[in-house]
Amino acid sequence: MVDQASVSRSNGAQSKATPLGVVSNIADFGNDIATLVELQAKLTVHDAKETVAKATIPVIVLGVGTALALASLPVILLGVADLIASNTRISDGAARLIVGLSALVLASLAAYLGLRGSTASLASFRRSNEELTRNISWIRTVLVHSGRTAGRRQV
Repeated sequence: MVDQASVSRSNGAQSKATPLGVVSNIADFGNDIATLVELQAKLTVHDAKETVAKATIPVIVLGVGTALALASLPVILLGVADLIASNTRISDGAARLIVGLSALVLASLAAYLGLRGSTASLASFRRSNEELTRNISWIRTVLVHSGRTAGRRQV
């Protein structure tokens, strides 16, 4: 009858895994790990491309700002310092110092803005990091529980 339990010869004892079954489980697990590694690599490549796309403009701005500061500062700063010295009662040295410090403040502001923009572009790797954490957690769970039975009686 359908509603009656069938009797097994094991008399309630759990059956042992066959070597072929163990090898099959290990192969399946290895395949799952390989698939996870492949997917993790693809996600990382995608995040890297997105990061490069987001960082391109801030890095260009930082590079242009740095190049302009280095190339034009000596001429401009000396010219401004001479103008200030000739139009005020400040000595040439004091005028050059004021102009130099003002230029340093502006260059620091440009560097801060460029670095802040390029640091924010690295947030794209958050997805890869979260997915890697989930994958490692899954692998640990599988390894810890792989030798345990589900607790059901075999019929």
